[in-house]
Amino acid sequence: MNVAYRSINLPFKYPFTISKGTKTHQPSLLSRIEFRGFRGYGEAPAINYYNITVEQMIEDIEKKKMFIEKFAFTEPERYWHYLHHLLPQNPFLVCALDIATWDMFGKITRKPLHELWGFKPSEEMAICDYTIGIDTVDKMVEKMKEKPWPIYKIKVGTPQDIETVKALRENTEAVFRVDANAAWTLEEALYKIPQLKELGVEFVEQPLAKDNWEGMKVLYKESPLPLIADESCVFEQDVEKCLEHFHGINIKLTKCSGLTPALRMIKQAKSLDLKVMVGCMNESTIGSAAIAHLLPALDYVDMDGPLLLNEDVATGIEYNQGKVSVPTAPGLGITLHEPF
Repeated sequence: MNVAYRSINLPFKYPFTISKGTKTHQPSLLSRIEFRGFRGYGEAPAINYYNITVEQMIEDIEKKKMFIEKFAFTEPERYWHYLHHLLPQNPFLVCALDIATWDMFGKITRKPLHELWGFKPSEEMAICDYTIGIDTVDKMVEKMKEKPWPIYKIKVGTPQDIETVKALRENTEAVFRVDANAAWTLEEALYKIPQLKELGVEFVEQPLAKDNWEGMKVLYKESPLPLIADESCVFEQDVEKCLEHFHGINIKLTKCSGLTPALRMIKQAKSLDLKVMVGCMNESTIGSAAIAHLLPALDYVDMDGPLLLNEDVATGIEYNQGKVSVPTAPGLGITLHEPF
C-alpha cells in the first residue's frame, strides 16, 4: 500500500459563523491510498474546537507512515480497526484514510459504495438542507433569498434567536431546522423551543452543552420539538447514551473516525428507534460523496459543504433543490480536478 496526502484551504462564499466562532476558509486534509494500481481518496476537515489541525494530521501520517502502508489489506473494516489502534488520538486522520480505503475497495470490486452496503437509492431519500450561518438579520435573509431551498438549517445561539427566525420566516415557507451548537442553557431552551415550533421549525440540533445530560433529560420530556444530538454523540459508545435524552443523532464522519464506524452507528441508532442524520463539517465533494452513499439509510442529511464553499476539488455529486444524486461509478464515484 502507498499513502499520499495533500492539504487544502478552501474559501467560503460567505464567512461561516456558528455559536463557537467565525471562519472564512475550511482547511482540510485530502488522503490517497493506492493498492495494486487502484487509488482511493478521502478527506478530513480540521475543526478548531476539536483541537485537531491539518498540521497535526500530517505529523501523525509522517510518524506512522511505514505502519500505515505496511498493513496486509483485505477489506476496509479490518484496516479501520488497525488504524483505530495505530492512531488512537486522531480520529480525523483515521476518517480520511478510512474513506480513501472504501473508495479504493469499491474500485477493486467495481461497485459503488452504497451497493457494497446493500443500500438502494430512491426518490424518497432525505433532502439536503442548506445552512444559514449566524449574521445580521438582513444578511441572513439575503443569503436565504440568494439560495431558494426547500429546507434551511439555521445556526442560532444569540440573544436574538427568535427575532432572527421570525424575520427569516417572513420571507419563506421552507422547512426550518435550527442548530444551537450547544449554546443554550436549559432555561433558554425551554423558553425558545415552543416559540420555534410556532415558527415552523422541524427539529432542534444540540440545544445544550455536550455533557449536560441532566438538562437534556428534562428538555427531552418538555420539548415540543424533536431534539437531535451532535456534539453529544461523537463516537459509537455515545449512541446509547442519547436514548431518552435525544430523539435522534447527527453522525459526523470526521468526528466518529470514518464510514466504517458510521455504518455501525446507523445500525445501532435504528435498533434504538432513534432518528438518524449524517452531517457535514464543510467537506468538499470528496467527503460529501462519502455521505451521499449513506443517503438511503438516513432520515435527515446535512451535506451542503460544496454549496457553501467557493471552490471544490472534485466532481461527482449534484444537488437539485436539495435532492442529491448518488454516484453510480465504483467507489465514491468522484473525479478529482487535479491529481495528487
